[in-house]
Amino acid sequence: MRVFSVLSSSLVLLLLPAAVGAQEAATTPEMFTVNNLWMMVATALVFIMHLGFAALETGLTRAKNAVNVLFKNTVIPAIGLLTYAFVGFNLMYPGDSWLAGSFLGFAGFGVGPSSAADLTSAYNPGYTYWTDFLFQGMFAATAATIVSGAVAERIKLGPFLAFSAVFVALAYPVTGSWHWGGGWLAQMGFYDFAGSTLVHAVGGAGALAGVLLLGPRLGKYVDGASRPFFGHSMPLAVIGVFLLWLGWFGFNGGSVLSADPATVSLVLVTTSIAASAGAIGAVVADLMVTRLPDLSMVLNGILGGLVGITAGADQMSIMESAIIGFIAGAIVVVSVITLDRMKIDDPVGAISVHLVCGIWGTLAVGLFGAQAGFGQLGVQALGVGSVALFAFLFAGGVFVVLRATVGIRVSPEEEVMGLDVHEHGYLAYPYFAEMDALEGAESTRISAPVILPSPPTGGITATPTAGVPS
Repeated sequence: MRVFSVLSSSLVLLLLPAAVGAQEAATTPEMFTVNNLWMMVATALVFIMHLGFAALETGLTRAKNAVNVLFKNTVIPAIGLLTYAFVGFNLMYPGDSWLAGSFLGFAGFGVGPSSAADLTSAYNPGYTYWTDFLFQGMFAATAATIVSGAVAERIKLGPFLAFSAVFVALAYPVTGSWHWGGGWLAQMGFYDFAGSTLVHAVGGAGALAGVLLLGPRLGKYVDGASRPFFGHSMPLAVIGVFLLWLGWFGFNGGSVLSADPATVSLVLVTTSIAASAGAIGAVVADLMVTRLPDLSMVLNGILGGLVGITAGADQMSIMESAIIGFIAGAIVVVSVITLDRMKIDDPVGAISVHLVCGIWGTLAVGLFGAQAGFGQLGVQALGVGSVALFAFLFAGGVFVVLRATVGIRVSPEEEVMGLDVHEHGYLAYPYFAEMDALEGAESTRISAPVILPSPPTGGITATPTAGVPS
């Protein structure tokens, strides 16, 4: 197996530079149009990932909070794109405008081409200035969306949206500039092809900070035992994961930054192989630990495989991609169970998928593929550690300020009744009586009594109207 991997990696290393070099040397107007068109298609695929996140997070949480989760996942891309346009893009790509060595730079507020050449191949053989901004903007909003799922079902809406704006405007682009903007990590040789660290570990670290400061959901841990809160719609969660898998073709495939056939096709294959292996890795690990096949674990195993391959999708052979994905899928299961035992309540497994598997995928670049080596492994470890620590401390600082000023957690009464009613004034499913874990209906799997909650008698400040016939 090792001989096969070495030969495959060597072939990738030999062929890709030649292919890319030939493409850059012969960028005709027609090829530039093709490259830019592919980048716009990839941008659209990354945009679809926000719908995937919305469906996944909603499906894995309880029905009484569905509107709240959907609202956040609808507004976050809008906030992310606006803040990225106003300040984030020029923080992430400062050019020559570095303010503090290669750690912090800023090229000014707003976006816009500096000359007509920015709309031609003179800017880049693969895309125009505007395509570059929009593609990167779709990535930026993803970091805050990752946090959304981890803190779901108990965080106040307003403070969370404020956090998202600051996180996308400042934390994400600053760490991104360290590598993709030509900063100190890039100068050290750190490698993160499409964002295992710069997108996923950043979002996962922010999620961990939020979860630790919020605390677990009411009733989640009773008498030292964890009580499972099952999602209300597994079909919706499955749809979400397949939308995310589809979007990852643009996430990784677009990160080639051109329509080069050799590289794009390789990246799409390694991405799919890792996702598939992640599903199998999660199944195997879950059966070994719980003896029961858990669909939510498989879904997160797929996502773990996708996150794991993202740092080195253009560097790996097929066999190496499968190994990385399989291990990522198994890691998800172990991480979810471990965090739960530590009473760290993450309703959707975002920390395990994005932070833990983001770390694994980044380190995998130093273990497998064309850049494998102890030196590279050390640089990868330094990079992911520095970025994750910065994102964790930044997010923690923002949440601490918000908690001390406006508060970040809803009241116990609001949490029990559901955020849909108290934050939005209506329900996603007005005719659906939810069996809440706090009322004793956790699951027949753990022999818990099934008790339908009584209709609310008070405490609702707005009358639910959604779905009521006129």
